[in-house]
Amino acid sequence: MAGKNLLALDVGERRIGLAMADTSVRIAVPFGWLENNDDIFTKLAETVLRHGIDIIVVGYPRNQSGEPTKQTEFVEQFVNDFSEIELDAELVYQDESLSSVEAERRLGRVKDKGEIDAEAASIILQDYLEVRYADS
Repeated sequence: MAGKNLLALDVGERRIGLAMADTSVRIAVPFGWLENNDDIFTKLAETVLRHGIDIIVVGYPRNQSGEPTKQTEFVEQFVNDFSEIELDAELVYQDESLSSVEAERRLGRVKDKGEIDAEAASIILQDYLEVRYADS
């Protein structure tokens, strides 16, 4: 069975961190970031098409009690708006608890916060791979 191409999004109000993986290898790697501006959906759609993405994994924020936050609403609206673009990729959520904290711990000081966003996206995607494809 051929692997599927995955793209993870760590959605923020300023930037979207990106990471990619292939289910046959199951290793998530940071893939940069995009500024969250008026043409973000066009840029994301181009990325999905250019890389033959099958599944888009979106980090789902919650507070430490597991309840939705203001950021949860922002991400849900972002996904709702993005899903209006007709792509052949499945959109799924993955818990992103403490992914940014872990990304900062791994990277230490960085020049550009986008690096942390991309690393957080790779953590989200790695978690998704481990949950969904552990026995494959």
